[in-house]
Amino acid sequence: MTGRIFAPAFQSRLAIAHDSDIGECRRHAKRQIEGHGFDEVSAGRAGIAATELATNIVRHAGHGEILMQVLDDGIHPEFEMLAIDKGPGMQDVDACMRDGFSTGGTAGQGLGAIARLSGTFDIFSAMGQGTVVLSRIQRDQNPRPTAGARSTLEFGAINLAVAGEIECGDTWRIADAGAQASIMVADGLGHGPLAAAASKAAATAFVKQPFDGPSLSMQGLHRAVTGTRGAAAACAVLHAAELRLEYAGVGNISGSVVTRERSRGMVSHNGTLGVQLLRTQQFDYEWPVGARVVMHSDGMSARWSLATYPGLIQRHSAVIAGVLYRDCSRARDDVTVVVACQRA
Repeated sequence: MTGRIFAPAFQSRLAIAHDSDIGECRRHAKRQIEGHGFDEVSAGRAGIAATELATNIVRHAGHGEILMQVLDDGIHPEFEMLAIDKGPGMQDVDACMRDGFSTGGTAGQGLGAIARLSGTFDIFSAMGQGTVVLSRIQRDQNPRPTAGARSTLEFGAINLAVAGEIECGDTWRIADAGAQASIMVADGLGHGPLAAAASKAAATAFVKQPFDGPSLSMQGLHRAVTGTRGAAAACAVLHAAELRLEYAGVGNISGSVVTRERSRGMVSHNGTLGVQLLRTQQFDYEWPVGARVVMHSDGMSARWSLATYPGLIQRHSAVIAGVLYRDCSRARDDVTVVVACQRA
C-alpha cells in the first residue's frame, strides 16, 4: 500500500515591494501553472489571484513575498500561492473580506475575488505581526470523487533553498492512503546539489514502502543514503481512526504534536543517515482531532509556539506553515516545514 504520493516541485519565491513587481508576479504565476499542464481557465484564475495578492502586499504591507508551487498527487494537481508579509495586519479580517471594503483607496474587491477564484482559500492576520494568505487553484475546481478510502489529511509544506543556491538540500514526501498518512522530512548535510542528492535518495527509498513504520523506514533510508554525504530525516505515520501517530527520527529534524492546550516535541535520535545510524527507536504519540503535526529541518528555529498567535491553530495547515516560515526561518540555511492535520 502506497496511497497518493505528494512530492515537492520547485517552489518559487518572489519578493514583492514595488508596483512593477505586481505584473511580474502575475506573469510568473501564469508561466508556472501553464508549465504543469493547467488549462487557460486555471491560468487565468491564477493570474488574477496573483495580481490581487501582490497588490495587497504593496498597498498595505509595503513589502513581502509570494511563494508558488504545484502540489501534484497525479490525480488532482493544485497550484498554490502563499502571500506572506510582516505588515501592520488586519484588525477585522471578516470586514476586509467583504466586497467594497477598502483601506487603500481601491475598489475593495481583492480578498473576496481571491477567495472566489480559489478552490482552497484561507487567511491569518494579526495586528503588528502581518498577514499570510493562501490560495490554491485546482486544475478541475469541481473534481469527481475518486475511488478508495476518503482522505482526512490536510497539509501545508514549504521547501526553499538558502539564498545563492538553486537546489534545496532538504525535501519532503507525503503518502496519503485515507485512513493512514505518512510524512517524511529529510535534510542532506550542507547545501546545494550534493545535499539535494542525499535527501532525494532518502525520499526515493521512503516512497517505495511509506507505511512500513517509522523505525523500519529509518533503516531503509540509511541504506539508501549510504554513499552520499549523509542526511538527517524523520518519519511520522498518522492513524486517523486510532487518534495516534508513530514517529522516528535520526538527526536534526524536529517534530511536534500541537493542540490548543500544548505542544509536545517528538524524539529524534543522534546520528547521520548513510554515515552513522545509532538508534531507530519508534515512539507512539496521541494525535487528537484538531491537533497539528509540525515537522521541520534545522533551517527553522525550534523556538516557536503557536500559542503566540491566537487563533492560528484553527487556520489551514499551509497558512500555519507560512507563519512559521516567516517568523522562524534562518537566512543561512535551506528550510523545510510540513504541517498536517486530519479533517473531520
